[in-house]
Amino acid sequence: MSVQQVHYPVMLREVVQYMEPKAGEVYLDGTFGAGGYSRAILETADCTLYAVDRDPTAHKRAEPIVKEFDGRLKMLLGCFGDMQDLLAEKGIKQLDGIVLDLGVSSPQLDVAERGFSFREDGPLDMRMGDTGPTAADIVNTWEWREMARIFSDYGEERHAGRVARAIEKARQDSPIETTLQLADIVRSVVRKANDGIDPATRTFQGLRIEVNDELGELDRALLAAEALLAPNGRLVVVSFHSLEDRRVKQFLRDRNKVSGSGTNRYLPIDESKLKQPSFNVLTKRALPPQDDEIKENPRSRSSKLRAAIRTDADAWGEIK
Repeated sequence: MSVQQVHYPVMLREVVQYMEPKAGEVYLDGTFGAGGYSRAILETADCTLYAVDRDPTAHKRAEPIVKEFDGRLKMLLGCFGDMQDLLAEKGIKQLDGIVLDLGVSSPQLDVAERGFSFREDGPLDMRMGDTGPTAADIVNTWEWREMARIFSDYGEERHAGRVARAIEKARQDSPIETTLQLADIVRSVVRKANDGIDPATRTFQGLRIEVNDELGELDRALLAAEALLAPNGRLVVVSFHSLEDRRVKQFLRDRNKVSGSGTNRYLPIDESKLKQPSFNVLTKRALPPQDDEIKENPRSRSSKLRAAIRTDADAWGEIK
């Protein structure tokens, strides 16, 4: 088993700053992970916090924190895209703030047995939870064109077709079962870039996003946040790659303006059909981590934070 690394909650100062926790309010940490955000919010104010995580091991890690805060931390097992249903089971229909830390958590990355890392050998799993198909299932059974699609669309791998064909050829000799097996196959057909990023990075990202339906989960979570947040409730999202950030940016941009005025400029506007802004964006541009944080925690360098505050307008209930 690999050695556990020190956990650094990414952009913690900024998360707390934009969440503005207050006593008596109810918040949700949609991605508990190692509990860094949850702990900081609970320490800042005498509030109640629900935390969602699909990984059963995260719930084991949470046990001492739940005890420490004497019932103010309440854990929910499931995906953050299902937060509305999970909260409804507890009788909660409205929140004062939601924070989402997207992507894979440090505890998952640091345990080779979870199959997320191409730097240490482990089973090719990549599931954030413990159900559903694994990354090994995909690379050993999918047709090369379908693999190329996820490597290109989700991993932004320029050589997606080359990688997919190499995988298809390699598995004819024996199943691809470990992370290093897959990483070596990718490295055999993709050269190391000038930026020093490992050639396997994008392929692993594409597989992980597919295995966990990460972009679908994000879309569902944004809609749920819009439905759950009370007027003046705050949404804070920390993302780690352009696909996630682009989705958050577009969602908040759409919700920050009036929509539905119709397509015919010669007809009068029907005010009753207009959708009023459901969010006011607090961050004009995505915020990067500060230099001191990047120095202490290099993993934070690609992170971006966006924040918005809920208006009293009705939820739009759809994503374009």
